[in-house]
Amino acid sequence: MAEMKQYSDEEIISIAKEVFKTEEHALKTTGAAVDGQFVQAVRAIAACKGRLVLIGIGKSGHIGRKIAATLASTGTPSFFVHPTEALHGDLGMITAQDLVLALSFSGQTEEISKIIMPLKKEKVKIISMTGNPKSNLALMSDLHIGVVVEREACPYNLAPTASTTAMLACGDALAIALMKIKHFEKKDFALFHPGGSLGKLLTYTVKDIMFTGKNPTVPLEATVQDTLLVMTKNKSGAASVVDGEGRLKGYFTDGDLRRALQKQQDILKLKITEVMTASPFAFKPETPAVEAAKIINDRKIDNAPVIDAQGKVIGFLDKDNLIEFIALTDKK
Repeated sequence: MAEMKQYSDEEIISIAKEVFKTEEHALKTTGAAVDGQFVQAVRAIAACKGRLVLIGIGKSGHIGRKIAATLASTGTPSFFVHPTEALHGDLGMITAQDLVLALSFSGQTEEISKIIMPLKKEKVKIISMTGNPKSNLALMSDLHIGVVVEREACPYNLAPTASTTAMLACGDALAIALMKIKHFEKKDFALFHPGGSLGKLLTYTVKDIMFTGKNPTVPLEATVQDTLLVMTKNKSGAASVVDGEGRLKGYFTDGDLRRALQKQQDILKLKITEVMTASPFAFKPETPAVEAAKIINDRKIDNAPVIDAQGKVIGFLDKDNLIEFIALTDKK
């Protein structure tokens, strides 16, 4: 190895930015080349009765393993088989019900080419992902997904860099398209990630997190002063306004108080119905915790009441409590 060269901080930053620029260009050109072959590949994988088998060697093999893992965790049964192992017996793991996705940027990888013909004899459908539509692999395949890369980020245009980035993006595009087609939803993640924080979090709902013991509610005839006393007693920033049967009719928050004070000084004797938010947003107890977090963020609210199927207030959900709960879940 030659003696190490001395580079300034600015030069190193410049090198990094050039790599990002090259790989960004590869993503753009590959994305622009998505065509009917990609569509047919998605539909073929979605209709597959068996499993999607990824094969690849070298850096493409590493990308194949990652794509297989992503697909498997998002509802598409997939696994990776190394071409060399396939040549020595593992080919028997692939059945006629399966579908093969072969990765090779050159499309000329000898080990992969050797196992394509035996697979085709067994009527296994082949999808290839290469940078050369006229390569042996592409021509032997039933469908071909093009990876359009003008050059690698490597200064000698040798080390697989931009090409593997583009391949990985193609795999992600397949996975997301299949997720949508299969209606793979948030709740399904819990089944496929039972041991991770994501799976744990997705099993919790608003009912598991909401406050019930300290549930600040006031009747329709209450005054602002009555409501503030209830909020102070419960150390909450809001109170639900309910009818005689406990059904939600309004919601009063610290924000409502400030807005009312800006309009007039003496508001304590006002009926709460004059300053509350009528027909407020309310959570359902079965709402997933992650969905509740998104709602709170999108609506820019600090808290909201929780109501049952009859519209009765059964608790309230606080933003800080939800964030703390998510943080604790993530640590487990």
